[in-house]
Amino acid sequence: MAGGVGAAEHRRRYCYREVLPFSVMVVMECTNVGLNTLFKVATNSGMSRHVFLVYAYGVAALVLLPSPFFSRRSRVLPPLTFSVLWKIVILGVVGYTSQIMGYTGINYGSPTLASAMSNLAPAFTFVLAIIFRMEKVALSSTSSRAKIIGTIVSISGAFVVTFYKGPSVNAPPISLHQSLQYSTSQSNWMIGSLFLSVEYFLVPVWYIIQTHIMKEYPAELTVIFFYTSCVSFLAAIVSFFAEPDSSKWIIKPSIALASVLCSGVFGCCINNAIHAWALHLRGPVYVAMFKPLSIAIAAAMGVIILGDTLYLGSIIGAAIIAIGFYTVLWGKAKEDFGEVDVDDRDLESAAQKYPLLQSYKTQVR
Repeated sequence: MAGGVGAAEHRRRYCYREVLPFSVMVVMECTNVGLNTLFKVATNSGMSRHVFLVYAYGVAALVLLPSPFFSRRSRVLPPLTFSVLWKIVILGVVGYTSQIMGYTGINYGSPTLASAMSNLAPAFTFVLAIIFRMEKVALSSTSSRAKIIGTIVSISGAFVVTFYKGPSVNAPPISLHQSLQYSTSQSNWMIGSLFLSVEYFLVPVWYIIQTHIMKEYPAELTVIFFYTSCVSFLAAIVSFFAEPDSSKWIIKPSIALASVLCSGVFGCCINNAIHAWALHLRGPVYVAMFKPLSIAIAAAMGVIILGDTLYLGSIIGAAIIAIGFYTVLWGKAKEDFGEVDVDDRDLESAAQKYPLLQSYKTQVR
């Protein structure tokens, strides 16, 4: 009987730590690509990206409004101090800046470009970890060399995506009278790539701040509620000056309204909450593993729904970024497996010292 109970508990833990995170991360990557595609369609119809952020994060804040009360009832939490609230405000500033850069990049480029550039996040994470002394680099170590090489390869792939568009692979060659239009498209592609590079440089910064907040106040939904409220407020201030045309603020029942509601509920609310939960459970490296999956999904959606042209430069650059991405992950995995024999106290100490790239150890007891 005890053996049966133990086996059931083992299966429950395995499902919670392995099956559930894997399933929800795959679903969220598909959802994010769908939301980016929907946003692109809405902005093509005239929706302002500034107003979009105000409404989308406002919807998310309304959905999460009851969460602080339920969190207080369900567990004993430390007091919500000024220090925690101030860090949430900083998180909101970084998050808003990241979002406006990302949506501007999608506006100039495409969801496929955004998915390709998203794989820069682990490389930028590694660079920031070195700068802030959260990661030690030993050139004699295979894992450190792998992470350095992977970072260089990922950034090189980003340069390919940005500066080499190449011929189209799903459309006929352009004629002479189309060359001027192609030149404009190439310029927009480069601008979009630069905006997206800034976004995915800010993503690791967002992870750093969120990691510190979750240590002080481990209530994911409550933190995300204050975060979304802060972003919506900041977006409203910026939009007041960026969009003086009052007609831009009127969202009629259309693809724009669908984009706002879907992004508010599934993107700003559910996506942020799930990422906070997955980061707390498995760590940022595990969460980042699913990024390359979005490239193929975004390419298929872009061609089928938006009628996008798929360019050779995007394919080559995305492949190079993905190679660098998995090289960084391999180096981190090798480093983690090399520490398996360390006792629990050393692991906890390492997790506190290097929280950004520290993967969470699977606990099966």
